[in-house]
This record gives sequence, structure tokens and C-alpha cells, in this order.
Amino acid sequence: MPAYTESLTIRTRGKGTFEITDEVAAIVARSGIQTGTVTVFVCHTSASLVIMENADPSARRDLEAFFDHLVPEDTPYFIHTLEGPDDMPSHIRMALTRTSEVIPIISGRMTLGTWQGIFLFEHRRIPHTRKIVVAVTGD
Repeated sequence: MPAYTESLTIRTRGKGTFEITDEVAAIVARSGIQTGTVTVFVCHTSASLVIMENADPSARRDLEAFFDHLVPEDTPYFIHTLEGPDDMPSHIRMALTRTSEVIPIISGRMTLGTWQGIFLFEHRRIPHTRKIVVAVTGD
């Protein structure tokens, strides 16, 4: 079964969601694979991936606000705070989401729904450079 792999480097502006759908779609197209799957994997423990609505940015802002409320910074019982008050919350937010997504490929294209996009979910306050590995397998 043919396989194709590429890496993406995404520079974030700090906490938030950053759409990578077009970049992943371009890798799928370069792979030449018509039927199979694409696996998208983020190589970090303080960022994650989500498939989320990409039509209305307020949906992503609500998601970000929910995670800020669910896992607040400056939680007094967190011990792992060497890199600041967002250190442990970023790891917990990552653990509650995903580090990879698998999307079917049909006729050379990802089969995302009409309003679905792939997003890097940055959980740290300061900008980071994130590595994402994209692996396409199939025929």
C-alpha cells in the first residue's frame, strides 16, 4: 500500500485555533493517493488538533473560552509550572483533545463535511513553532 509523508511547520500567535485544512489538502493532492486515509499528527504536548466548524469563527472562540474556563491558569494545586502558569493547563487541554486526526480520502480529496476544518489548537499563551506530520496511505 503506497504511503506519503510530509511535515508542516506552523507558527502560532499564542493561544487559539489555527486552520490547517488547506495545507493538509495540498499534501493529500501531492501524494497522488485517490482512496485511503490521511493521518494528521501534532508533535507536541501543549498543542492539539481538532476538527471544528470553519464557517463561523465565533464557534472556535467559544471552544477556546470553554477550555479557559474548564482548565484555568494559575490553579493553585498545579505543581508542573516551570514554564509559567499556562504550563500544566496546556498539557491538560491537550490531553482532553487529540494529538491526531484520521480523515478518509475518496477520489483524491479529504471527505470533510461542509463546515469542517482541521485546526491546530495552541494552548500556550506565547507564540510557538509547531511541527505537524501528515501521513497519507492508500491507493
